[in-house]
Amino acid sequence: MEYLSEDHANLLLAKEWLVKVDNDTSTPYLFKFYASTVDLTCIILITDTKSVWGEVLSSNQIARRWRECNQHDAAAPASQADEESWRANCLEFLAVLHSLGGVAELNFELAKSKYSDLAFELRSDPFRWRWETFNVGPKLSATILSKHLIMPLISVTHLAFSSPEVIGSLSEIELEKSTDRIGRIARRTVDTHVKSTLSKPIVATTLRRMTAVFNFVPEPPRIVADVRAPELIPPSPPAASRAALESPLRRATSPSSTLRKLSSAEGSSAEVAARPTPPQLPQDDDSVTEEEPDEDESPPPIRKGKDAAKDQRSVITSTGSPTQSAPSKRATPDQPLPPKSYESRTQSPSDSSSLHPLPKKPKRASEAATSSDEESQTERRIRASQVKSTARRGVKQPIKRGGRRF
Repeated sequence: MEYLSEDHANLLLAKEWLVKVDNDTSTPYLFKFYASTVDLTCIILITDTKSVWGEVLSSNQIARRWRECNQHDAAAPASQADEESWRANCLEFLAVLHSLGGVAELNFELAKSKYSDLAFELRSDPFRWRWETFNVGPKLSATILSKHLIMPLISVTHLAFSSPEVIGSLSEIELEKSTDRIGRIARRTVDTHVKSTLSKPIVATTLRRMTAVFNFVPEPPRIVADVRAPELIPPSPPAASRAALESPLRRATSPSSTLRKLSSAEGSSAEVAARPTPPQLPQDDDSVTEEEPDEDESPPPIRKGKDAAKDQRSVITSTGSPTQSAPSKRATPDQPLPPKSYESRTQSPSDSSSLHPLPKKPKRASEAATSSDEESQTERRIRASQVKSTARRGVKQPIKRGGRRF
């Protein structure tokens, strides 16, 4: 069995619409029929303007359907030639039956079927025919309705409203000429044709009123033959009130807001001043980094008794406060010395100028000689030079004494 396709639907473009009504449901059905005696096939297309169904019958299916519907013609012909001639006659009869004059003499009735989507029968006194149609789908249905119904009706509407004479009073030849002229113009520029037809005020308002009346609208709109072009000026936003404009100015000039801004500015300046700034030590041009003392160096001798007390008093008197015992690391150019305390940063210039540097640490050359007699004179000179270079950078406290560095 072959289903209806778009190619089959194109064969029906030159066929007229036939109309029958189902008396039980009061539904009108529009259908088209095509028959070919060359390949002995026939096509039926039927729609209720919402869905589309169709069926394609071959030569064998036509003969089988005929014998099923008409039992008095069930006897088979004697030869194959007689069979083909009989099938051709059946197609010709079906073509006459599915015409404007023949369909008016037929009774239309929907039938129940287990094999199709929509089945209907066409009856007359000596004859009965049955169609078993199938739904063609929404996409093909829209294409078929547009080609076979909607676009032709738009062109006929254009012809009816643009003709200077009444179409019903025209002769067949004149109407054919007018139709051909409108159709040739429409197929060249379909978009312009549809726009020029439906944008006419009289056509658009007539179609609007017909739609409203057809669908039971209580007050259908009036038909207008001419309309005026409106002024397309967009509305401007509403103006702000005077109180809304003055309120932000008052808030900006209020004394409370000014005081809040001043207090916040003072707080931020105090925070910036309170941030510690690490001191920058002068660097020697001779070396970039400072070498750590060797592990085999002996620590300086710890002073006991009066000498230790004198050194501690001299440190206290020079700094003004006792030093805190905390381990310190040797400073390098990449790692500056730790920042001073808040009291030392807030001291007056006179106090800072009165501070005296701590006494330099005595050289370790003689003490290293007592700890290790095996070291040579060259190594002692190297250590002495290292001590001198470190002494130029700043005062260095002994490692194990834990003195504070400044």
